[in-house]
Amino acid sequence: AVKVGMGGGSICITQEQKGTGRGLATSIVEVVKERAAYYQETGKYIPVIADGGVTSTKDITIALALGADYVMMGRYFARMEESPTEKIVVNNRVMKPYWGEGSARAQAWKAKRYNQGKFVEGVEGLVEYSGHLRDNLDETLMKIKSAMGTCGAKNLEEFHQNARLELVSALSIREGRVHDIYQGSERTEYDEFSNN
Repeated sequence: AVKVGMGGGSICITQEQKGTGRGLATSIVEVVKERAAYYQETGKYIPVIADGGVTSTKDITIALALGADYVMMGRYFARMEESPTEKIVVNNRVMKPYWGEGSARAQAWKAKRYNQGKFVEGVEGLVEYSGHLRDNLDETLMKIKSAMGTCGAKNLEEFHQNARLELVSALSIREGRVHDIYQGSERTEYDEFSNN
């Protein structure tokens, strides 16, 4: 397998520190093209693992649609009850500590094993607690399966073939969100087209 993505993780500072990195979607597209050529030449299929910048089910779905076979989801799992960190209350919100392998914390642990220098490419932070993995994972999987079904795909291979992604304008993105209704006591407005 080939892991794709550099510098896009929520706790990653590689792009700031070294000026290197690439957006995850672009990386996936380019690597998947090369994988297809390699497969044509050798008959060997190399799985692609998308890593970095995955913050929602939408991001997972897009990575898979672009041709990734797997998705790294460190932040996703760090929020769960089952992650090995303690819950902390900050400003009345339940949080869990989160850090990546490029952080000073991880580097200190790895130094004992790998004798690496002190250069860091990540930070530590907190993520909002999201409950038990089972509840979150079930919902995530339902959303991905639904997106695949919308594209007429019964499995990941069909999703890779059937999904069509295109650039959308800021207006289209706003249009795809809740707008022009009241939710509770507040009106959700689509400013450009508000009749008020």
